[in-house]
Amino acid sequence: MNAKSKINIFRKKLRNLLFKISPFKKTKENNFNLDISQVKRILISRPNHRLGNILLLTPIVQELRNIFPNASIDIVLKGNLGYVVFENYIQVSNIIKLEKKPFDNLFKYFIGWTEIFNKTYDIAISAGKKSSSGNIAIMLSKAKYKFYNIENQTLHLKERYFHNALNPIYNFRSVLLNNNDGLVFDSYPRLKINLREYEIENGSNILNKIFNNNKKTIGIFTYATGDKCFSKLWWNIFYREIIKLEPEYNLLEILPKENVSQINFSLKTYYSNDIREISSVMHNLHLFIGADSGLMHLASASNTQTIGLFNITEPEFYGVYGENNLSFNSKENSMLELFSEIDKII
Repeated sequence: MNAKSKINIFRKKLRNLLFKISPFKKTKENNFNLDISQVKRILISRPNHRLGNILLLTPIVQELRNIFPNASIDIVLKGNLGYVVFENYIQVSNIIKLEKKPFDNLFKYFIGWTEIFNKTYDIAISAGKKSSSGNIAIMLSKAKYKFYNIENQTLHLKERYFHNALNPIYNFRSVLLNNNDGLVFDSYPRLKINLREYEIENGSNILNKIFNNNKKTIGIFTYATGDKCFSKLWWNIFYREIIKLEPEYNLLEILPKENVSQINFSLKTYYSNDIREISSVMHNLHLFIGADSGLMHLASASNTQTIGLFNITEPEFYGVYGENNLSFNSKENSMLELFSEIDKII
C-alpha cells in the first residue's frame, strides 16, 4: 500500500472518530432555521487541486451568492488554481490553501488547517461527497450549521442529482425548502469562470491572429490523464472525419502543458499556461470537443458548447455540466453517432 492510500485510510478513520466525539458531532441539517438575511460568513470545503474539481465548485458558489447576497465566502482548496478560477468572484473573500503534498511542507499544511478552525462561520458546507478531508474541515470549523452533503434518500424520490457540480446544491436546497416556506429557486447555476470583457476580447484577438478569417472555429483537445486518454488510433479516425469540416470551419487543437498531440500536430495548435487566457480563447469557439479533463470543464465554464468524450469515468458524476452540452460515451456509441451529434450542433 502506497503512502497516499495510507493517508486516505487515516483520514476516513479520523472523520468517523470525529463524528462520534462531542463537540464534533454533526449538526442536524434539518434543524436549520437561520435568518437568510443574517448569514454573513460561509465556508465551502473541497480540498482538491485539480482544475476540473475546482471549476465544479462554481455553481455552488453562485447558488450561495444568490441565496445569501450579504455573505462572504471562504473556500478550502489545495494548490493555486483556486485563486485563478475565483479571481473575478467578488463574494469569494479568501482561498484557504492546503498544500498538495503535505509531507513536503508540514508547517504550511498545518497553518492552512489552523486558518480553518480559527474563524467563525454561519454555515459550513462540504462540497465533495466522498472527501474525508473535506468533511474533517467542516467538522473542525467553528460554524453554527454544518452541511456534509450527504444524500437524503427521502428527498430524492422523484429525481436524483448525482453530478458533482449539482449534488451539493440539490441537497442544500432540500434542507432550505424544508425550513423556509415560500422560498423559490431559479434554475441551477452553470459552470462559470466569470471572464471579463477585455479577457473575452483578447481571446478573440488570439484566434484572429491564428486564422485571420471570419470562419467559426471548432476546438479539440486530444489529451487526458491515464486511461481517460483516447488512443492515437481513435483520434486519427476522428481526425479523418473532422478535417472534412475544414472548408467551412477553422479547426484548432488546444495543447496540454505536456505538449502532446494524439493527431501528431496535424492541425493548427494553441497553448498557454494561463488558464484564464485559455478560457478566453474557448469562449470564442463555436464548439469544443475533448476528452474528460479539466480543460473539458473549462470549456463549459467559458460558456462554449462542449462535447465531452468518456470511456472510463461515469458521465453522471463527472460529465459536461450544462443543458446544451453533451457527454458522449464512446463505449456505448460509435464514431458515426458522434459526428451525427456534431452535425446537429454546427
